[in-house]
Amino acid sequence: MSKTRRAEIAGAGLAGLALATRLAHLGWHVSLHERSADLRMFGSGIWLWENGLKTLQLLGAYEAATARARHVKEWRIADGSGATLYSKSLEGRDRLLLPPRADLYQALIDRATAAGVHVSTSSVVASVRPEGVLVLEGGEQRPADLVVVADGAYSRLRENIMATAWSDMGTEGGFRLLVPAEPDDPTDIITEYWSGHWRVMFNPCTDGENYIYLGGPVNDARGRAVPIDPAFWRERFPGAGEMFSRVGQVSRWDRIVNMRTRLWADGHIAILGDAANAMPPNLGQSANMAFSNAMALAMAVTAGSDVPGSLRAWEARQRPLTDHVQHWSYVYGLILGRWPASIMPLRSDLMRMLGKMEWFDEGICRGARHVPEGSALF
Repeated sequence: MSKTRRAEIAGAGLAGLALATRLAHLGWHVSLHERSADLRMFGSGIWLWENGLKTLQLLGAYEAATARARHVKEWRIADGSGATLYSKSLEGRDRLLLPPRADLYQALIDRATAAGVHVSTSSVVASVRPEGVLVLEGGEQRPADLVVVADGAYSRLRENIMATAWSDMGTEGGFRLLVPAEPDDPTDIITEYWSGHWRVMFNPCTDGENYIYLGGPVNDARGRAVPIDPAFWRERFPGAGEMFSRVGQVSRWDRIVNMRTRLWADGHIAILGDAANAMPPNLGQSANMAFSNAMALAMAVTAGSDVPGSLRAWEARQRPLTDHVQHWSYVYGLILGRWPASIMPLRSDLMRMLGKMEWFDEGICRGARHVPEGSALF
């Protein structure tokens, strides 16, 4: 009988949990380390495209993760007054569900636990080594066949293998929050309003709550003020109606970061999720691509006996698609946040034109339409 292989994963976010569960299903002994004292997911709603939904089906987390989710049928971009600039149908292969982020996280926690993943909270990973060793803060060394860095965009462990290529904190940040649903709220249409370099996004989420994003330039003190100034947002987005009157207390304004790495793997170490390729959330694909990459990673290292070789092959297969999605997400942000104010009306004309082009639709949806490895039957 072959020896059970071991995986040590640093970071119990969405990517770490998904990978841990899949590896456990494939016969690995998996330990998952989370530096926080408990497993909690803050935030609001999350876009789950077809690639993410197929991953959840493969993991057995689909029903629990999406039980309260809205099935979104259309994504609109509108100007500040509400005039439509772009509209995309979200049916068939472009299916999109929008659950609360906490529901998704809990569903993954439950599946990891059921699969036998050993989860340690308050477990701080100090370093990782390419020969296949994870070192805890107290000095304990944990050898493994596979060591995974999944500790987020601001990863400390990524630099153990000098993986960072460059990062861009961008020009935009924003608030993500859940607000009470009202009877007249759209239940299947996402509307993203653009006004100058600011934007507001309404996302139907559950029967009782909807997800709102308020974003703008990082150098705008009034726009990032806490508590939120409703009058500021109403002035720029008259077409958004009374949405801003529902905004309650918010705790933080998040910067939007883009992170590129030189490599995803070195020896027995793999980098996954935002630690490998944090991207602006403009296409709603960050978590979905992390899921796709996690499923491919689990299959690659399980199928081959040479883990370093399998990791190199995994990166070669998965990275081109991830790079594509990250690039399109980044350029989307440039069009929104850095378009010259002197020719702002031309941006609206550009969006109307792009919305009619097949190559644009394929470009923004290529990642979402990808079938994660192992999930072809779903």
